[in-house]
Parts: sequence; structure tokens; C-alpha cells
Amino acid sequence: MRTPHRSVPLLVGAVFFVLYSALSLLRFRRFELSSWDNAIFEQAIKGYAGFGPPIVDIKGAGFNLLGDHFSPIIALMAPFYRLFPSAQTILLAQAALLAVSVVVIARVAMRHIGPVAGIAIGVAYGLSFGVQSAVKADFHEVAFAAPLLALAGAAYVDRHSSHVVWWSLPLLLVKEDLGLTVALIGFVLILGGWRRRGAWLAVAGVAAMLLVLLVIVPYFNPFGGYDYAAEVGGTGGATGTLFTGMGQKAATVLVTFAITGFLALRSPWALLVLPTFTWRFLGDTSYYWGIEWHYSLVLMPIVFIAMIDAVVRAPKSRRRWLRQYASHGAVVAGGVVLAMQWTSPLSALAHVETYELSPRAEAANKVLSLIPPGATVETDIGLISHLVTGNQVYWTGTVGNVAAEYVLFDAEAGWSEIPDVVAYAEEKAGFGYGLIFDEDGYSLARRMN
Repeated sequence: MRTPHRSVPLLVGAVFFVLYSALSLLRFRRFELSSWDNAIFEQAIKGYAGFGPPIVDIKGAGFNLLGDHFSPIIALMAPFYRLFPSAQTILLAQAALLAVSVVVIARVAMRHIGPVAGIAIGVAYGLSFGVQSAVKADFHEVAFAAPLLALAGAAYVDRHSSHVVWWSLPLLLVKEDLGLTVALIGFVLILGGWRRRGAWLAVAGVAAMLLVLLVIVPYFNPFGGYDYAAEVGGTGGATGTLFTGMGQKAATVLVTFAITGFLALRSPWALLVLPTFTWRFLGDTSYYWGIEWHYSLVLMPIVFIAMIDAVVRAPKSRRRWLRQYASHGAVVAGGVVLAMQWTSPLSALAHVETYELSPRAEAANKVLSLIPPGATVETDIGLISHLVTGNQVYWTGTVGNVAAEYVLFDAEAGWSEIPDVVAYAEEKAGFGYGLIFDEDGYSLARRMN
């Protein structure tokens, strides 16, 4: 039997890039975006692309995104957005970043476990629930964490401690909470005998996070603080919140390790899940607790690297059953992941309706065509991600005193309960507005002076 070529991981990554891109673009075409986050990040990247700050008017007029989350790494997308300014550009960028992490995971698995098992692990990772849910949730800054964590983890499995350090440090630019993850990487290096590098990295992770949370974010935040601090513990306190929704939280932990056949638990690298699980389970937002959104994305490269590391360590174990079980780790992981595919986001690609226009797509395209490029638009969540590219867009919940030229609402968006868009716009702005579109739940008013 021929041995798979070293370029096979590139092919696997290319296939997943196509699958992730197809799902993202088809959802965009069908107006099935999950939230306003894609629009928020597009506004920030648009700011960087114009050689300015990441101003996100959706969060509030003139709001600097660095006062919300510390994610300056998204500026790397600015050159691509400048060449191809569209919401689809950042969706494709996320697909590419995730595909790169697939390649890294497959390659390190092939190096240490074998070509066939390595490819199987790469495929299992690419199909894992955390990666697929992130694709479905549209672009988020943590897409940058996936390849970085995979590269740092691959260096750990290769026992190249200096490479672990250098691949870990950029995580500090992805999101503020990853400072603790970087610190734990340092701790894992200490456990592995790389005390100086590990200690240095641990200190750097904690120091960077404190600098961001206590100085940088408050400096850019209009209220001088960190908006998400209150979510930790919530109104019920840390203990009360931790024990709320225990069934859902336990299921999330269970499935996170089950997709590795629980082998990840045999590696010190698995400790890196602790910061993410901690802030998610102490948060009083139920979206954090399950597996449906993008919050499990950073966990996927961690647990798959931990599984590979556990398989590498297994031959030295005194437990015969563990040595035998680890030799079949790829099969177990693949079986668990495949069992989850029937209702996975990518399974939508097997359904005919995914490729058809949604029932309201014609009306959505009509109303969007009535807004000229460069207009100021106040809107709700419904079509917000389709408006940002060529316009200055505000969200109705944070628009403040801005009197937009156009006010657009989607009756089915679920975030606004405004029955008369004209009455709302005139009462709020003090200008005259006229209704220019009212069809299929979309209502568009234009300022008349």
C-alpha cells in the first residue's frame, strides 16, 4: 500500500476551505447570518483598511472596537479587505484560517502517529463541532486563534519549546482572555522541564492580560471600563452562576473530550481548556454554555493536539490497556465525530434547499437596492451584515442621536418591535421621513430633507 504523500494535508485543508467557504457564502446569500458580529468586524476592518482606527458605529457612534475586545490582530485582514471590500471577504478569510489549522493538525499527526491515522485525525478535527459551529456563527476574531494554537501545539508535540513560545505570543493580540491561555502554556512548558521559557511565557501572559483589561480597553472604552466584567458571576454571584445550567455545561465538557476518545485527558496540554471553560461557565449568558456558537473554537486545536500528544506518550505507559487503546485513538475520535455529522452545520450542504434562495430573499434584495452607496443607515439585526460594505451603518439599539438618511427594519429579525418605521424615525430624529418600501416584513423609510 502506498504511503500518503506529505502534501495530502494541504489537499485536506483545501477541501475544508471549500466546504467552510460554501457554507458561509450560501448562508450569506440566503440571509441566514447568525448575529450582528460579522457586521461589527467588517466595520472594524474597514477602519483599518482606511488607515484609521477600528471604529464600529454599530456599537455606538464613533465607538472604537479596542474598547470592547482587544483584537488588533484583525488588522492583518485590512489589505485583503482594501482590495476586495465586502462581507464575503472576511467570511472567506475565516474559512482560510480554519483550513490552515486543519493542515497543521493533520501534519503533526502524520509525523508522530502515521500517515493514515494522521489524515484521519486531521479530518476529524476539520469536522469537529467547535470548528463547524464557528463557521456557522460567521466571522469572529478567535478564527486567528485556531492556527496559532495548532502551531504552538504542534511545536509542543515536536518538543520545540522555543517554537511553542513564539507561536503562543501572537495569541495575546487575538482576544484579551487568551492571556490566561498563554500563561497556562507557560505552565505546561514548566511541567515539561522548560522552566525558564515556561516561566517567562506565563508571566508575559498574565501581565499582558492585566495591561489590556486594566489600561488599554478602559482607555478606548467610552465608560472607562471593561464591559464584560459584570457578566462573570452575573447577578447570582460566581458560585450561583457556576452551578446554573449544570446539565448543559457538563454535556459541553463531555463532548469536548469525547471527540478525542477522551485521550486528550492524558496530556498536560489539555490544561489549556481551563481558562475558556472557566469564563464561559462563570458567565451568566447561556449562549456561552453550549456548543452551538463559536465559543468552543479555541478548544478544538487544544484537545486534538492533546490527543496526539497522548498517543505519542502512550507507548511509555505501564498500562497495557492504555497502550492498546491509544493505538486506535484515531478510529475512536473519527467515530465520535462522524456520529455528530447528521445534524452538523456542514450537513446543510447535502440539502437542496441550501442552494435555493430563501423565501424572503427577493424582498431583501429589493430593499437593499433602494439604499444608495455611501448612505447612513439605521437598522436592526436583520440585514445589518449586508449593509456595512458600502454604507455607514448604525444599530437601532445604540444609534444615539444620529439621524440616519435611511431607517430599515426587519419584522422577523427578533430584535426590534417597532410597528411603524416612519413614526419611529420622525419621533426620534425630528425630521420628516417617508416610507419607500414595505414588503415581506421589511420596512424602509427615507429622510425627506
